[in-house]
Amino acid sequence: MVMLLRALSACFAAGAFGALINSLFVWAAGAFGLSAFMGVGIAPAWTPGWLYQRLVWGGIWGGVFLLPMFKNKVIMRGLVCSLAPSAALLFLFFPNYLGKGVMGQDLGDLTWLFVLVANAVWGVAAAWWLWVAQDQPASSGRLFRKS
Repeated sequence: MVMLLRALSACFAAGAFGALINSLFVWAAGAFGLSAFMGVGIAPAWTPGWLYQRLVWGGIWGGVFLLPMFKNKVIMRGLVCSLAPSAALLFLFFPNYLGKGVMGQDLGDLTWLFVLVANAVWGVAAAWWLWVAQDQPASSGRLFRKS
C-alpha cells in the first residue's frame, strides 16, 4: 500500500510539473503569435484560475505514468503517455464540453497538431520529473535514459 501511495504521489507531482511546463508553452505560443501563425485560436491569458485547473488536471493525467512502459526511455515514455490526454481533449472535451468540434476543428485546421505538440511537452516534462525523482543513479549513457 505504501508503494502504491508513493507511486501515485510521484505521478501526480510529475503530471502537475508537466502541466506547468505545458502551460508556459501554450501561453507563450499564444502571446508570441505561434498559435496565430498556425491558424489556431488558442491564446490564453495567464491567470490563476486558468493555471490552477491545468495543474490539477495535469496531476490527474499523471496517473498514466503508472503504466509499466518505457520506464528507461524518458522521451518515448513521455510521448506515448501524452497521447491519452491528447485523445481526451480532441475527441471528448472539444466536441462534447467546449463545443469546438471534433479535434477542435472550430479553433483552426491545425488545432490537432498544436494539441499533440503541447501535450508532448507535458508528457516529456512529466516523464523527466519522474526520472529525476527516482532513487536510481543515472547512467552515463544516452540522454534521458537509465539502465
